[in-house]
Amino acid sequence: MPHASESEGAIETRGLEPVPDGERTGHVRELFPTWVAANISVLLLTMGAGLIVFNGLNIWQVLVVGVTAPVVSYGLVGLISLAGKRGGAPGMALSRAVFGQRGNLLPGSLIWVARWGWETINAVTGAYALLTVLDLLFDIEPNTALIVVTLVLFVAATFLVSGLGINALRVCSKWSTYLFGGFSVLVLGHLVANTDWPAVLARPAGSTAMLIAGIGTIAAGGISWVPSGPDFTRYLPRTASGRAVVGSTVGGAGIVVLPMVLMGAVMAVATPDLASAQDPVSFIGELLPAWISVPYLLIALVGMLLINSMSMYSAGFTAQTLGIDVPRAWAVSVNAAISLVFGFLLMVVATSFIGSFISFLTLLAVAFSAWIGVFGADMLRGRAYDAEALMDTGRSSAYWYRGGFAWQAMTAWGVALPVGLLFTKVDWFGGPLAGSWIGRNGLGWAVTIVVAAALYAVLPRTAGPVAAEPSEDTAEEPVRTTVSI
Repeated sequence: MPHASESEGAIETRGLEPVPDGERTGHVRELFPTWVAANISVLLLTMGAGLIVFNGLNIWQVLVVGVTAPVVSYGLVGLISLAGKRGGAPGMALSRAVFGQRGNLLPGSLIWVARWGWETINAVTGAYALLTVLDLLFDIEPNTALIVVTLVLFVAATFLVSGLGINALRVCSKWSTYLFGGFSVLVLGHLVANTDWPAVLARPAGSTAMLIAGIGTIAAGGISWVPSGPDFTRYLPRTASGRAVVGSTVGGAGIVVLPMVLMGAVMAVATPDLASAQDPVSFIGELLPAWISVPYLLIALVGMLLINSMSMYSAGFTAQTLGIDVPRAWAVSVNAAISLVFGFLLMVVATSFIGSFISFLTLLAVAFSAWIGVFGADMLRGRAYDAEALMDTGRSSAYWYRGGFAWQAMTAWGVALPVGLLFTKVDWFGGPLAGSWIGRNGLGWAVTIVVAAALYAVLPRTAGPVAAEPSEDTAEEPVRTTVSI
């Protein structure tokens, strides 16, 4: 039986194993700063600028995007997070109950690889922020050697925080939320006082297709967090309010996404180059006075470090589910090394940072959506998460099913993924149906979720453990899960 120190000490030593009820000391209120921290990225400013420049939207349409995108994407994060408080395990460990012990390796591998790209993007943005601060304070021009140093420093700090575990993430998220919120108010005040508002308000409206596509682009970042949602709720007691979990998740994300996207859109009216800057962070540094830009970028740097730390924290669990038999903290090191290599290539070799970023987000949303559809439909059916079966990867596991695969889940996932790609278009890839209404509106990810969920729902149910509500004497036994909130 794991000791309380595994979760409550300075370093979290618990890995995939489900958290016993007696150690579930988390609070729903801790989710709010967690999801604030997950969105503290200046890239949201660039994406907001892109809604004006590339999508041709006006400020009122950007407002609709800024409200709708986090509600849709982080609503999914919050709903899937409910599995964490019920099963007490990370998302990709719970996924074993749905796909089978061997079957889970396929979506798990895809999600793990996708995290390489997400962490690379964040590492590059963090390095750009550090380079910009050095330039603003000391007039130090970036060069290849300095790029490598800043990238290594950022990834090393990320590895340290994510390696420490959940408590370190909670503390850092709390204080970065306060600091980032305060300086965001200063930036907002500067923009209000110095913006040509008649020009902003006079912009004509864009098409509905571009509005819907904009929602999908901004929502893609949130969708990438859906499989990680249970990782941050597994320490919550089973009695924690589901509505509060979803509300805190959506609220924490929305309070950052909306103003950041709007600020980026306002900036783009006067400086449209922001939407396509190779180094968007230094561009932002030029738009603001030094007394605001330097502390703002430093705080944003902390935020981006937290985003990467949260991603690597979850990636460590995913690596363990794939059979990398090392402690969680060391499993994180694999992703850290990969993000260093890919980050260097993106900063030194790639010609279009923001283009690569948007393309990656689009494909990422489709890749994660196939898993979301199947896992979400399984929650709707009612799933009893058996702690012993989750950890038993052999033939004796209740989640071995047929040869280690749950064929219904694998079929739904395997069909939905290519169907979604048919409707998807990025800079270097275009599905044959990308010119359809669905494709033009950027809804490939939504089609993926619907196809995966619908197909899984109509296929015969995979047999698995079913348990009644626990009594006081069996409080650590698996509980039937539902999606009631």
